[in-house]
Order: sequence, then structure tokens, then C-alpha cells
Amino acid sequence: MRVLHFFKTYWPDTFGGIERTIHAIVKGVARHDIQSDVLSLSKTPEKGAVEFDGHMAHKAKLDFEFASTGFSREAFGRFRELSRKADIVHYHFPWPMMDIVHLAAPPGKPTVVTYHSDIVKQKFLLKLYEPVMHRFLASVDAIVATSPNYLATSEVLQRYKDKTTVIPLGLDEADYLRVGEQDKARWRARFANPFFLFVGVLRYYKGVHILLEAARRTDIDIVIVGQGPMEASLKRYAQQHGLRNVVFLGALPDADKAALLGLCTGVVFPSNLRSEAFGLSLVEAAMFGKPMISCEIGTGTSFVNQHGKTGYVVQPDDPSALAESMERLVADAEAAASLGKGARLRYEECFTAERMGDAYAALYKSLHGQAPSASIEGKR
Repeated sequence: MRVLHFFKTYWPDTFGGIERTIHAIVKGVARHDIQSDVLSLSKTPEKGAVEFDGHMAHKAKLDFEFASTGFSREAFGRFRELSRKADIVHYHFPWPMMDIVHLAAPPGKPTVVTYHSDIVKQKFLLKLYEPVMHRFLASVDAIVATSPNYLATSEVLQRYKDKTTVIPLGLDEADYLRVGEQDKARWRARFANPFFLFVGVLRYYKGVHILLEAARRTDIDIVIVGQGPMEASLKRYAQQHGLRNVVFLGALPDADKAALLGLCTGVVFPSNLRSEAFGLSLVEAAMFGKPMISCEIGTGTSFVNQHGKTGYVVQPDDPSALAESMERLVADAEAAASLGKGARLRYEECFTAERMGDAYAALYKSLHGQAPSASIEGKR
């Protein structure tokens, strides 16, 4: 069996949360003799079309971007070419260009879409896009939500719940480098006191501005790993308020990130909007056996981090609650260790890449050989 994944970006151009999920799915289903290809857009497709970890990362020329959506004329032809060779086409939502390609060039194969997130920020453009979106979602054969929480709280998914299943995201420990003692010692010397770690792209919905307000209410060190569009304003805020307990490290190699995950007291994840649909950084924390602090935003973050079992879940936009939760974990090492053990157990039970790969392989096989959905009409 051969599967074609289609998303706006992929390695080596970018390797964020959705890209890492695609990679983990591809590796996971390979154990079931399922081959995969990935088609994405690139400014330099001649350089970006490469073999990656046993599969091909194909590229179509990126013409322009508008409202975080890449557009490409070449994508239509590349999609037709690659989908002809596939048995299953696997889409990753949201990306409006993908919907247009699917409707304009129906692959004639069973189709799956992993629904990573509602469209939250672009409310005006969403009104214009909704008819196309519902036509697309109505026409695919299966939809995958990444958590029962998101399925229950998404108005869009509720409309298609009869063909939606839940497959949680998962990570493979083998993708994380073993950290040498020298690297650990270097970071331990730099951060000798207890510290909390944030890992992620610095976007508007990550709530890092709330975390910085929390830093004003505690002396506990906070280490921020990542870069992104909010980086300059966040650093400016930290400087203006003299936040000496906050350190911005930027993007780091995987070995250094793994060292910090191993050394931190816990992981703080202050995302405050539904754009944060799951939180792979929380899965990383659980994998490393670290207690977590996250916010209740009605998404998969509270599926990964369960209050009182794997960490603390607080209300969003509440810096005092974030600061108090960090203080509690530092003050009570026994409770922190217990929550960390609970986090590790939850990773093993729910969030391994092997479990995710097995679930997707079963879904693909259930669709393989079936006639693709003929409907392209949205539900009335």
C-alpha cells in the first residue's frame, strides 16, 4: 500500500508540530509495509525534493502566501501525478489551498484528513472559506481528530462526527538523541537552580506573554526555547520589566533541548487559545517524565496533561495561577516526582509513535480497496 500525505510545509523547509506528526505517521506505518510520500510547497522545490528517513519529500513551487496560506499553481499537476501512484491520500487540515486542489483534481482514491485545528484567528476570511471547507470535509472518506476533547468542542468536527475517529498524536523516543554527560554538565552549570522549561514556536496563541507576567510574580527561573514572530516583543517586555529569571535561548539543537528536558523541574505550556489544538511539547514532557503546567482551553492539551495526575491545569490568561503552580512543584519535590511518573505512564499508554502508527495503519487498511466518497456536497 502507498499513501500520499499533502500539507503546505514539510522538511527540510520546516519541521514544526504537524510536520513532525507526518514524519512519525510515515515511520509508524512503515512497520506495516505501507510506503509513504509527502507533497508540500517550497520556495526552492529543486533543493527541497529529497529522500528523508525512508520516504520522499516532494515539492511544488510556492508562488505566494496570504493569511498564513501558501498557494501554488504547480501543486495541481504534482498532486495529480503523485496521487495516481497512491492507494490512499492523507490530507492535513487546515490549509485552504489543499481543499481547492482536492476539489479541482479529485484523486479518485480513498481519502483521510487529520484535523489538527479549527481556524481560529482568521474569522473574516473563514466566512468566505467555509463553503469550500465544508464541501471538502463532506467529500473525504474519514476524518481523524487528535483528541476526544477537540472532537467534543469543535463545532466543525461535530458536524462530521459520524465519520470521525480519534487517534492521538505520538512521538518516538528513538528520534531523541541520548544526551552525553558533558552536555548535561554544561547546562546544569548554567541553570543550577530549579527551572521550568517552555519549548515551542513563539506565536500569538502560545501564551508566552502570560508566562512573562507570571515571571514577575515568582523568583523561579524560566527557560524559553524557540523562536517565532512574537520573539522581539516578548524579549522587549522582559527587558522593560527587568525579568532576570527569564532566559531566551532561541532555537536549539535536539541534543541541547533533550538535555534541558531532562534537567528541568517541569514544563510550562501557557497556550491560551484554541489554535493550540494538542501540544506536542507536552508529549515531549511526558516522555521525559516531567510534570506539566498547562491551561484549560478545551483542546487536546488537557487530554495530554491531566490535572492532579500528570501536572496542573489552570485557567488561561491567569499569570498568578501559573506562578503558583510553579511554586508548588518547586516546594514539593515528592509531588513533582509523583506527577512526573504519572506523565511518563500516560506517554507509554497513549502517546507513543508506535500506537499512533498502528492506529493509522488500521485505518488505511479499512479504507483500502473501498470506492472513494463520491459526495462533494456540504451538509445542509
